[in-house]
Amino acid sequence: GNDPVDICDPPGFPRMDLSEFRTIEITQTEDQVIVLNQFYRTWRTIWTDGRELPKDPEPRFNGYSVGKWVDDYTFVVQTVGMNEKTWIDNQGRPHSSELKVEERFHRVDHDHLELTVTIDDPKMYTKPWLALHNFPLKLQPRGFDIRELYCSPSDFAEYNKEIGDPSIAPPVK
Repeated sequence: GNDPVDICDPPGFPRMDLSEFRTIEITQTEDQVIVLNQFYRTWRTIWTDGRELPKDPEPRFNGYSVGKWVDDYTFVVQTVGMNEKTWIDNQGRPHSSELKVEERFHRVDHDHLELTVTIDDPKMYTKPWLALHNFPLKLQPRGFDIRELYCSPSDFAEYNKEIGDPSIAPPVK
């Protein structure tokens, strides 16, 4: 009952990778990679222009990310500055302002990427942990139309009224 996304707050990062990785679009420009998430109508900018991570980043739902290609097939992203209101995943794992996340996108072949995510938060966890390992992503065919999805409070209320979790449904009179 205390999940921030139940009131349509953005799930934030790294939760988007770990639990809400629905259909996404990834776009690359000369200076950045942009990850567009259709369901939550959010985007994430990964700077690729050589800048460093900020020392004292402003807290953001998706943090502050910089990335670089380490070889022809592997893109590594470092992210800091995640808003402490967000959860790491759908299970409600918390994090502190010291959370650092590393993503490794590895291109297996033309149509497939694998994603590995490492969580490092020395204030909350005794050691870094592998949250996702070689998660498969598949390139969709040209012209693929992503279905419209929204985080809609009225849809959440209707779902909970009809078939949702009875522990959060209003009492029957």
